[in-house]
Amino acid sequence: MDASVAVIGTTTWGTALAITIARKNIPVRMLARTASEAQQIQSDRRNSRFLPDTPFPDSLTVSEDVSQVVGPSELIIVAVPSHTLRGNIQTIRDCISPGVPILSAAKGLELPGGKRMSQVMEEELPGKLHSGICAISGPNFADEIVQGKIASTVVAGGDSQGLELVQKLLISSSLRVYTSEDLIGVELGGALKNIIAMGAGIADGLDIGDNGKAAFITRGLAEITRLGIAAGATPLTFAGLAGLGDVIATCASKLSRNRHVGEQLALGRSLSEIQESMNNVAEGVNTTGAALAMAEDLKVEMPITQATYQVLFEGLSPQEAITQLMERPPRSEW
Repeated sequence: MDASVAVIGTTTWGTALAITIARKNIPVRMLARTASEAQQIQSDRRNSRFLPDTPFPDSLTVSEDVSQVVGPSELIIVAVPSHTLRGNIQTIRDCISPGVPILSAAKGLELPGGKRMSQVMEEELPGKLHSGICAISGPNFADEIVQGKIASTVVAGGDSQGLELVQKLLISSSLRVYTSEDLIGVELGGALKNIIAMGAGIADGLDIGDNGKAAFITRGLAEITRLGIAAGATPLTFAGLAGLGDVIATCASKLSRNRHVGEQLALGRSLSEIQESMNNVAEGVNTTGAALAMAEDLKVEMPITQATYQVLFEGLSPQEAITQLMERPPRSEW
C-alpha cells in the first residue's frame, strides 16, 4: 500500500499501533517528545519503557522533528494521554494537510468540562481539517495486540473515505477493524467504561462475589449508555466494541490499569501511592470528574460514577460506596 503513517506519542498504545501497521511494510514514523528519547528508542529498535519485548519492524522509525513525522503522512494517529492531547495538537497542527485522517487513540475526557477528544481537536484545528477527525476504541490491550493475539476494534468519524483508509491501514489477520459514523458514542464508550472498570476492581478487591460484580458492571453500562444517549450517541454503540466489548475486557482483565486502580483502593492503598507505582496513565481517574461535569450539564443521574468519584477524591471508603449504592431507593430497571 502506497501510504505512510505518523504516530504522535511513544505511549504503550501508540507504540502498539505503530508496530501493527509497520508489520505490513507500511512506513511509520513515531513522534517522540525529545531528541534524546527519539535517539534512545531508535537505537534500541524497541520501546524499552513500555513494550521492551517487542522489536520494531524495519519500516518503523522515531524522530522528534514534527515536520518530518507529520508532513508526509496520509494518516496521523494521536496516541497520548487525554490531558496532553490539546498541547500535542497545537504542536502538530501547522504540518497537517487537508483531507488527512487525524485519529484520536486516547480513551478519556478533558477536565474540567468533560470535552471529548474530537471536540478538543475541533477547537485547536482550523476548519479545513475538521473532516479528518476520527477516533479508535474497543477492547484492545496493547500487549496482546503486539503479540498477534486476536482482537477487534472500531474507528468512527464523519468522513467515510477517511475511515476506509484507516481501516485498510490497520486491519490484519489478527486485528479486525470495523467502521462507525457514531463518533460521540465510540469516544464516550471508550472513556466512560474506565470508570466502570475501577468499580469492578473495587468489587474484586472487596471480594463481593460474581453476582455482585456482574450487577455492578451491568448497571454501570446502563449508566454510561444513559449519558451517551443524552450527549447524542446512538444507543446501539454501547452494545458494540466501544461499549460492551471494552467493558468486558477492562473489567475482567489483569492487564487493565483502571481495574487495577480500583482493586488496589479496595485493598487499602491511597490513590497517590497507586499512581506513583504505575508506568502508565489510568484514564479513568480524571474521566470520573469529567463525566460528572457532563452528567450535570445534561441532567443525567450517574450514581456509580458519583460513588467512584467520592472514593477517589473525597475519602469515601470502597465498602461505604458499595453500601451507599445498595441502599439507594428502589426503582424500575429502565
